[in-house]
Formats: sequence, structure tokens, C-alpha cells
Amino acid sequence: MNSLLLAADAAGYTMPPTWRVLTKAGYFLGLSAAIGTTVTYVTTVRPALNGEQHTGESHDAAVLRSRSAIHMAWAGAVLLLAGYFQLAGRVARAGKGMAFGDALAPGRIWDFLQAPAAKGAWIAQGTLYLVQNLVLLAAAAVMIALFIPGVRRHVDRVALAMVPATVAITLIAAVPATAPADLDRWLDLFLDQVHIVSGTVWLGGLALLVALAAGTRARLGDGAGLLWADVWRRFSLVAMVCVGAVLLSGLWLTWKHVGAVSQLWTTGYGIALLVKILLVLGLVAAGAFNQLWLMPRIAQARRADDTASLRHLTLRHFPLVVWGEVALGIAVLVVVPFITGSARTEAGSAKAVSSGSLFAAGAAMALALAVSLYATAKASEALARRSPAGPAAA
Repeated sequence: MNSLLLAADAAGYTMPPTWRVLTKAGYFLGLSAAIGTTVTYVTTVRPALNGEQHTGESHDAAVLRSRSAIHMAWAGAVLLLAGYFQLAGRVARAGKGMAFGDALAPGRIWDFLQAPAAKGAWIAQGTLYLVQNLVLLAAAAVMIALFIPGVRRHVDRVALAMVPATVAITLIAAVPATAPADLDRWLDLFLDQVHIVSGTVWLGGLALLVALAAGTRARLGDGAGLLWADVWRRFSLVAMVCVGAVLLSGLWLTWKHVGAVSQLWTTGYGIALLVKILLVLGLVAAGAFNQLWLMPRIAQARRADDTASLRHLTLRHFPLVVWGEVALGIAVLVVVPFITGSARTEAGSAKAVSSGSLFAAGAAMALALAVSLYATAKASEALARRSPAGPAAA
């Protein structure tokens, strides 16, 4: 780590202050908790619970629904706290020489939100942040209300309402106060949000499911493996879409800020980005292991009606791998605040300019990625048909 910091200093990279690292990482942690929990519940947990047809497992469905509501409530609390510190961080960055402790004062925050629009802007930047934080406050309040038993009975409706509300939090903050100068700037804004939303769904969904598995395992019946097999199958599809979106948007953002491969280890921006890339590749590798090794065995055990193996795979073995993915995801969030500025600027290279050939290459890469993900899913199905079943496979 020391060698990386020395290399960053040598490249003219300015390390962000500690409060900036904590507030930005905390903000994305809050977004992951809120967006990931609500989207995963709506797309994965809720359909699995509603599609469960075994009357003997109705208790399992009730336990998972109640526990999901509690996790959603905690996600709202984390979002509220992270949003406040992130807003204070914006105030500190806007005020020249202002200490972060001073930026926490409500009066300072209100003055920041009420600042007039800059020349040429269609709306004041503070007004956009005011709208964003009002939406954040409302979403967090509704989610926190799930701690109340009476509200918890309506978790399905709450989750459906919170999906657009939580996603809107990051989208509103990305609205430009001045019109983007060209198509590249519009693509920057769009793909940056694709990157954020996909990444938060991926990480937040993993965290929700592994916490559910750990928190409910002792309370579930012997047949819970069947229900969890459906949960992991559904989330595998969601995760695969998120992986594709993260990789494609990440390639665009990397090209915009890195002018040569060597800048990944000769600039401060590049070093931080390289660490993030390695961590994300670790996440992808773990996901591939799940898809090509664990999912086929889960499918085989399900077909063989091997409840013991199915329960072991879905509630012990699979979550063990996911815990590793969550750890890697948190490490990514810690690295993100260090990815500031641009490797191109540090290296003095030319600004990135798009062209028709670049878009053609991007389309080819998107097609290749889609084909590879489809092939991975098909390979998983083929392995499921060939893998041996039973306790030995588990």
C-alpha cells in the first residue's frame, strides 16, 4: 500500500481527505443497502415467496418475508445516516477551507441548499440537492417504518413503491445544472448512473440474501432448500444483468479517464482504478463459480428431491461464497473515493473524443459480452444435467 501511495504522489495525485473517503464510501454503502434491498426483494425474494406452492413451507415464507422487511428498515436507517454525511461533505467541498465538522451544522447545510444558480444554469445546484435529499428523507422514513409490525404486513407494497424512489435518489443528483456540451457528456452522465445503479443492485442484493440466509437458517423447515434454490436462481439472472451493465459502463468510463494502459500504474487515478478493477474481477470470478459449479448442483439436487443436499447447498455452501463476494464489494466501495480526477489529466494526455469507430467497437464488445453471459447460463444448464446428484456432490 505504501508503494502505491508513493507512486500516486509522484504522479501528482492528491489524496482525498479522510472525511471525504468515509462520506463517499458511506453514501454508496447507503445506496447499495436501499436500492439493492428493494430491487432484490421485488425481483427475487417476493416472486419466490409468492410462487411457493408447498403448504408445509408457508412458515418458511412468512419468516423470510418478515426478516426481509426488517432488513429493509435497517437499510432505510443506513441510507438516512449516509445521506446526511454525504450532504455535509458536499457543503464542505463547496466552502473554501471549511472544516467538515463545521459543514455538519444545519445552518451551513441550509445556506448551501439555498445558494443562487450559477450564471448560465437552468436551476441552482443546491435546489437539485434539496430535491434529492427530500426524496431520500421520504424513502428512508417509509423504509424505517417497516420496524412497525402493522407496516411490516405491507412489505410487498412498500418495496414496490421504494424501488423507483431509491433509484431516483442517485438519478436526481446526476441531473446537470447546465446543459451538457456534447453527446459524450450525455453518455458520461447516463453510463455513470448505469454503473452506480447496477453496482448497488448487485452488491446490495448479495448482502440482503446472505444476511437472510444467515438470520433465518435456524428457523426454517427441512424443505427450505427448495425455496432458497428458487431465490438463488432468480438472483443469478439479476446479477448477470448487473454484471453486464457494470462491465460495459465501466469500459466507457475507463476509456474517458485513462489514455493508455500504462497510466493504470503510473498515475494516482490509474492505481486506484486498477485496484477496483481487480476487486471487481474477483467478484465476477466468484459469480462464475456460483453459476458454473454451485447452481448446477443445486438444480440436480432439486430434481432428485434430495432435501438434505439442497438445504446444505442453498443455506450453507452458497452463502459462504457470497460472504466473500460481499467482502470484495465493500472493498470496492472503500476504493471508490480514491478514484478522483483523471489519469489523462495527470499524465498530460489528450482529452478523450468519441468517434464512429469507437461506437462500433463498443457495440461489438456489448454483443460479445451478451453472448458470453448467455453462453455461461447455457453452460450452467448443461452442467446441471450432467452433474451427479446427492450428498457426494454437495
